[in-house]
Amino acid sequence: MNELKPSDLTVGGIINNAFKIALENLGAIIGASFLWIITIWIPYINIGTTIGLYGIIVMLSKGEKPNATEIFNSKYRKFMGEFFLLLAFSFLGILFGMYLFIIPGIVLTLAWSQAFYLLIDKEINPMDTLKISNQITYGKKWTIFGGMFLLLLILYIPLLVIFWILAKVSGLLAILILILGYIFIACIIFGADAYIYKELSKRLE
Repeated sequence: MNELKPSDLTVGGIINNAFKIALENLGAIIGASFLWIITIWIPYINIGTTIGLYGIIVMLSKGEKPNATEIFNSKYRKFMGEFFLLLAFSFLGILFGMYLFIIPGIVLTLAWSQAFYLLIDKEINPMDTLKISNQITYGKKWTIFGGMFLLLLILYIPLLVIFWILAKVSGLLAILILILGYIFIACIIFGADAYIYKELSKRLE
């Protein structure tokens, strides 16, 4: 591979753009997630829709406006074989890394975090996606970790405080807010993942 371009990925960029991308595409993200949940019990279809969720993140990274039904697009089912191979390779590698005092597993998780997006976006074979993901995250692994860690703190602390306060008034209301909060957080994570891939994939251009 040719020398990679530098990346503009920053902790602040992850946090700011996570909210921006998610809020601009909130309906599509929630809709796709809901459709995925209600079809997860259907064999074969559920694999395609799971890959489709990754596909939506790739679309968001390109500034495209996905429809919630995008997860049913038949083009994602052609990646099933590669998807399972990549899932197996990455799972075993990360599991072994976790066994070696946790930190190597975290590093591998960060290093290979872009592999599934590369598989769908660039149609690269599974082993090469792991290699390229490691390359494009080089020098940015702890930026990704720091950005996601701070983002989760920003999201979870207010939610838990609100839940604790409401729990003293109404347990049912507190649980409802907690569920809505988790849905909102999931949408923000979609936005963060899309932004991270957007910036790191530029290193391949």
